[in-house]
Order: sequence, then C-alpha cells, then structure tokens
Amino acid sequence: MDAANLFKPMLARGQLRCIGATTLEEYRKYVEKDAAFERRLQQVYVAEPSVPDTISILRGLKERYEGHHGVRIQDRALVMAAQLSARYITGRHLPDKAIDLVDEACANVRVQLDSQPEEIDNLERRRIQLEIEQHALEKEKDKASKARLLEVQKELNDILDKLQPLKMKYLKEKERIDEIRRLKQKREELLIAVQEAERRFDLARAADLKYGAIQEVEAAIARLESSANEEDLMLPETVGPDQIAEVVSRWTGIPVTRLGQNEKVRLIGLGERLHKRVVGQNQAVEAVAEAVLRSRAGLGRPQQPTGSFLFLGPTGVGGQLTEAVRRRPYSVVLFDEVEKAHISVFNTLLQVLDDGRLTDGQGRTVDFSNTVIIMTSNLGAEHLLAGLTGKCSMESARERVMQEVKRHFKPELLNRLDEIVVFDPLSHDQLRKVARLQMKDVASRLAERGIALAVSDAALDVVLSKSYDPVYGARPIRRWLEKKVVTELSKMLIRGEIDENSTVYIDASPIGDELAYQVEKNGGLVNASTGKKSDILIEIPNGQRNDAAQAVKRIRIEEIDDEEMEE
Repeated sequence: MDAANLFKPMLARGQLRCIGATTLEEYRKYVEKDAAFERRLQQVYVAEPSVPDTISILRGLKERYEGHHGVRIQDRALVMAAQLSARYITGRHLPDKAIDLVDEACANVRVQLDSQPEEIDNLERRRIQLEIEQHALEKEKDKASKARLLEVQKELNDILDKLQPLKMKYLKEKERIDEIRRLKQKREELLIAVQEAERRFDLARAADLKYGAIQEVEAAIARLESSANEEDLMLPETVGPDQIAEVVSRWTGIPVTRLGQNEKVRLIGLGERLHKRVVGQNQAVEAVAEAVLRSRAGLGRPQQPTGSFLFLGPTGVGGQLTEAVRRRPYSVVLFDEVEKAHISVFNTLLQVLDDGRLTDGQGRTVDFSNTVIIMTSNLGAEHLLAGLTGKCSMESARERVMQEVKRHFKPELLNRLDEIVVFDPLSHDQLRKVARLQMKDVASRLAERGIALAVSDAALDVVLSKSYDPVYGARPIRRWLEKKVVTELSKMLIRGEIDENSTVYIDASPIGDELAYQVEKNGGLVNASTGKKSDILIEIPNGQRNDAAQAVKRIRIEEIDDEEMEE
C-alpha cells in the first residue's frame, strides 16, 4: 500500500490537513494517475518569482550568508545576482539560481581570505617550474638548450622581483584582516555578556560594556576597515558585482565581467585584429565586430542572438572569417553551405532567430541569445566569377546574386537576418597575404626544429601563379605549398642541407617561373649567445618583383572564358 491510499480516507473525512510540494513533472507522474487522490487536493501553482521579488528574497537572506561565510555582501551584488542569473543561467529557476550564485561568490571570497592570493600562487608555481627546468638545462650542451637557459634565467629573475613586494603586501593585509576578525569575535562575546548582565538585572555592568568596551571595539574595527583602500586590496572582504559576474562567467563561459581598460581597447580594435587573420571582406568583418561589440557593451537584444548573418560568395573566399570568429566557442554557430539544408532546418532557424531559443525533444529549452549565427552559401557564385572575368560589372553580379538568394530562401528567413554580406573576390594583393599566411604555417613547423624561413614577395607571386584558380579561390594554395614547398624542404632536411643553425631563403628564380632555395648557416631561429629568436616567417622587403603571377592569372581567366564559350 502506498502513501496515497493511506492519506485518502483521512483526507475524505477531514481528519488530516495536508500541504504538499512537488514539481509539475512529478505531479503528472504520481498524482494524476490516481484520480481519487487528485480530486482531494487543491492545486496551487507557485510561479517563478520575478527579478524584483528575487532581489527582496536575497536581501532577506543577506545577513545569514554574511554570518556563515564571514564576508560583507553589497546590495549591488544582490541586484546583479538576480539580473545576471535571470538573463544568462538557463535550465534553472529563480530564486534558486540567484541564491546559489551569491553563495558561491561568498565562498570564493572566503577561500581567498583563508589562502594565498592567486597572483602570488601562480608566480610561486611558475618559479618552481622554472627552477626545475633551469636545473635540467644546466646539464645540456646543445645550442637550443643554452638559448633556452638564458630565457629561463631572465624570466626567473623577473618573477623573483615581482614576488617580494607582493608577499610583503599580502602579509600586511593578512595581519589587518586577522585583527578585524579578532575584534569582531570580541564584540560578539561582549554583546553576549551584555545580554547576560541584563538578564541578571546587573544594569551597571551592562552599561559599562555597552557604552565602554563595545564602543571601543567598534571604533577599532571602523578604523581598521577605513584604513584600507578597497581598490588596491589583494584580499578583498566584500562580495560585489564583480565577484558575482566572475561566477556567472565561469558557469556559462560568457564574458559578463566589467570591461577593463585593456578589454575596451581590444573591443574597439576588434575589426583590426580580425583583419590580421582574415584577408579582405571588410563588410563581413565589420558586421561581426559590431555585433560582438554591442553584445559585450550590454546593449544587445536580450531575447535574440547576438548577431545573425548570411555570407555569400564563391568557394574559397570566406572560410577564414568563420575560423577566426569560431575561436570564441560560446558565441558562434556555423551553418556552412546552408542552401543545401532540408526545409525543416530553416523552420528551426526561424525560431532561433526570432526567440533566441530552441526546445529539444525532452522539453529542455536551449538558449541561443548569446550566440553569433553565421550561415554561408555559394548561391550565385557563377555571377561573381562572371564579374571577376569582366563579363559584367561587379555591381550587376551582386544584384544577380541577391536575386538568386531571394528565389531560394523564404522572405521570413531573410527578414530575420541582421545582415546579408556578399563576399568580394580576392584581389592579387589580398591573395599574396593569404599565401603569406599559409607560408607562415610552414615556417612554424620549421621553427620547431630551430630553422628560420624567409620568403620574398616575388616567391609568393610564383606560388600564386602556380596554384591560384578563380573557380576554386584560395584553397588550392595550401595544397600546392604542401606538395611543392614542404616536400622540397623535407628533402633538404633529410639530405642534411639544413639544420638548427640554418636560415632558408625562398625567392623567385631568375626566369621568374620557379622557386629558388638558398641556405645560410647563420644561427637559425635562435641566437645562442643572446637567446633572441627571429620572426617565425622573415619577410624579404627587397625581393624581386615578379609580374608573372598577374600574367598567369589573366591567362587562366581567359582560358575559363574560352571553355565557357565552347560549351
């Protein structure tokens, strides 16, 4: 016999008054199945409290958590906990998630008070690692080990210079905090003594404690607390908005902490930093950078994705952008070649773009409000290639691409996108930058062996003349470098022509249609005497300018035109 059958007779006769609490899921699972038991209970649905209600609840719990953790909680921290938990923490409800947020923030501050500051701890760990490495390197005789030993010794001296003042500051703050704790404990003991004296009607003793000893202790506490500059403390005693934001960032991976000066500079220059990885495509880079900036400033739309974009262009021109932005894993969802997706995918996208959320088959809601959604498509690529070959103007090609897009995608999807960006075909100067980026990957592999690599612009023009194809974009460049350059360097390495003391110079041959390799035994990537490293990929500013690439590019475009004419 279960509990329901035990309760039903007493509930029916009015012998038992019962208040129960359960979830909707468990109510359907256990109570609804028993109709007789269900009709004897009156349902009262308790809705999730609002953010203002949650703030009131947190204020009521404030003193309890301050006493438990031994810290002070600012009222602004309670407001921030309610607001941030409501916006960023999904899958849980208020006030539970806000209370847990405050609890963990208090625990973090208390742990910092009872242990060595993280800054000192990290430096100590690094010092121990470097001392072990130094001891091992002192036994080695090769050039790379000697160069690394110089680096280790320099870094070790820098760490020791940083540690000494930090430790002195930490010990001073620790003494102050310990004294404040001792005084607060003494105040609690005096308050208890006052209560005992009042219970014994020893009013003289109670007055002496209340207006003498207790006031002296409180004055000493106030003096110690006011003597510290809270902005410069290594051991903070207060839980504020920053501590709450740090916990939210750790739980969700979303940077909601207050913007520091360095991050402000990075955000303002985000477009320039993306351009270091992405060649060309100014409109696409600016669109993504502006969306991230709005979100990080806190002015993004709360119930919609951070940004949603459709990137259009021929194959091989846009993969870099999505790869660069993908480095922020909390914020990017990529739908590559989205025109090939099933119609149900577009129906799902409508909900994501409109509401910023999706519900899975188990009823769980997934939040998309902190993501950047990027879709790529090759629709109309043939029109852009026609514009590149001069068959039509680029403006006309763009209009034809947009006509293709409007015919393929439904208007309700296009209207929900923040921006539709048509990628530009890469110019020759931009292709040279792509080739240099690809060559830098080869140089990094040589750098692991202590070998330096230098490449001239003329050599890059030869690479483009041999590998670039307007139909396939920049993708063939990597394959050609692997097949030709990396293979040749591998042969030189196996033949013993290059080693850790070598620098390989790649330039165009005198004829201008092949690559010429030259090796100099000038110390390689690392200078053994100073420990200084050269650049991963050395640029040769005065390399011979080779116009063969432009000529070959024109020839290839003309060949494509002839083939299309024959078809």
